[in-house]
Amino acid sequence: MGSFSIWHWLIVLVIVMMIFGTKKLRNIGSDLGGAVKGFKEGMREDTPKLNEKSEGGHTIDAEVKDKQQS
Repeated sequence: MGSFSIWHWLIVLVIVMMIFGTKKLRNIGSDLGGAVKGFKEGMREDTPKLNEKSEGGHTIDAEVKDKQQS
């Protein structure tokens, strides 16, 4: 009785499709995919770039230090 077989999952899928309909499920899938894509792009833009040359030719170095608690 541990895990469900493929037939259990197919029955669940048919019931979900009957309740929501295929068009609504397709819209939910595309909305979820767009949200994940937007999240990844946002994370890529917010990541600081280390050791890049600025316009003046100087190197920008960043260092992370842990704060010691007393």
